[in-house]
Amino acid sequence: MGDALGSRKTVPVRHIAAVLVGNALEFYDFLTFSFFAVYIGRTFFPSNDPSASLLASLATFGAGFVTRPIGALVIGRMGDRLGRKPAMIVSFWMMGIAIMGLALTPSRATIGIAAPVLVVFFRMLQGFALGGEVGPTTAFLLELAPPERRGFFTAFQFWTRDLSILIAGLVGFSLANVLSEQQLQDFGWRIAFLVGAAIVPLGLVMRRSLPETFHTQPGGKSEHVPLRPYLPLALFGLMMLACSTIGAYIGDYMTTYAIATLHMTANIAFAATVVVGLSGVVFDLFTGAMSDRIGRKRMMIIPGVLLLVLILPGFYLISHHATTIVFLATIAVQASLAAMSAGPTVVWLTESLPASIRSCGVAVIYAVSISTFGGSTQFAITWLIKTTGNPMAPAWYWMAAMCVGLVAMCSVHESAQRRVAELDERRTGTLG
Repeated sequence: MGDALGSRKTVPVRHIAAVLVGNALEFYDFLTFSFFAVYIGRTFFPSNDPSASLLASLATFGAGFVTRPIGALVIGRMGDRLGRKPAMIVSFWMMGIAIMGLALTPSRATIGIAAPVLVVFFRMLQGFALGGEVGPTTAFLLELAPPERRGFFTAFQFWTRDLSILIAGLVGFSLANVLSEQQLQDFGWRIAFLVGAAIVPLGLVMRRSLPETFHTQPGGKSEHVPLRPYLPLALFGLMMLACSTIGAYIGDYMTTYAIATLHMTANIAFAATVVVGLSGVVFDLFTGAMSDRIGRKRMMIIPGVLLLVLILPGFYLISHHATTIVFLATIAVQASLAAMSAGPTVVWLTESLPASIRSCGVAVIYAVSISTFGGSTQFAITWLIKTTGNPMAPAWYWMAAMCVGLVAMCSVHESAQRRVAELDERRTGTLG
C-alpha cells in the first residue's frame, strides 16, 4: 500500500514528464503574476502614486495565498482518499481556467470596478489549485522512485518550480526587449499568461496517462494514522518551509526590486529572474542526488549557513553598486545557495510522513507556510522599503527567516535511507 511502486529500479521518463509539465505550468502562471506586478498594478489598480498601485497589485498577488491552504486541504485530502492522479488532474483543470481568466480580463479603464474584482477572483482560484497541486505531485514523485533515490526524484518538485521561473524570466526578458514600456503595460503581460495557457491541453492529456502510486485498503478506506505524533514534525516543517519560502519569494521579487527600487531597465530586471531560475535548475537535481548520499540534514544546513553569511554583503553590493554585473552575480550566488538548502526540506518532509496522510500533510504544511510567509513577503518588503527608505530591508527580513529555518534544520532527524543505515551501523558498532 502507499509505496507500492517504490521498489521499481527504473522510472519511465513519460511519467516524470507528465508531472513536470503540469507542475511547471502551474508555478509558471502563478509566478508570472509576481514578475509583471508593476504592469498589472497599472492596468487594474491605476493610481497617481506608483507605489500605491504596486502595493495594490502585490496585495492581489497575496490574495492567491489565502485560498492555498483550503485547496491543500480539499485536493490534498482527495489525493489520500481517491489517489494522487485524480487530485493532480483536478488541480490542473482549475489552474487552466484561472490562467485564461487572468489573461482575458479587460482593464479597469474598460469595465470599471469589475476588472479588479475578477482579477482577485481568478487569483484566488489560482491559489486554490496550486495549494492542492504540491501535495499529490510530491507524494507521487517520492512513491514512484526507488527508495535509495527518493531525494533525486522528489527534487523534481523544486526543479520544476525553478524551471518555471527560468521560462517565465525568458518570456519576460524577450517581451521586454521586443516591446516598449507602454506595450508591456497594455498587452505584453497578457502574452506571458497566454503562453502558459497554450500548454493546458497537452498537460491534461499527459496527466491522464499516469499510473496511480497510492492504493487504499479494500473497500476504499485509507489506513488510519493518528496525527498527534506528527505535530512536532509539522512544526519543524513549517519553520523550514517558511525560511525557504521567504528566500524564494525574495528571489522572485528581484524583478520588481530592480524596477521599483534600483530603477533599472525592464530587460535587466527580467534577466535577474532568468538567473534565479537557472540557478535552481542547475543545482536542484544535484542537491537531491547528493542528499541521497550524504543525508538531507547536511544538504540543508551547509548551504543554509553560507547563505546566511552572504545575504547582507550581497544586498549591500546591489543597493550601493547597482551595476548589471554586480546585480546579476550577487543574485546568482544567493539563488544557488537557496536552491541547495531548500530542496532537501521538501524531501525530508515528504518521506517523514506515512503514505496515508502524505498528500494532504505535505500540501497543508507547505500551503500554510507559503500562505503565511510567501503571500506576505513581497508586500512586506515593498512596504518596509517605502516606509524606511532603506533598500537593505529585504536582507534583514531574509536573515531573520534563515535563523529560524536553521534552528529547525538542526533539530530534525535524518530521513535519507542510506544515511540512516550508516548511522545505525555506527551506533550498533559503538554499542558492540
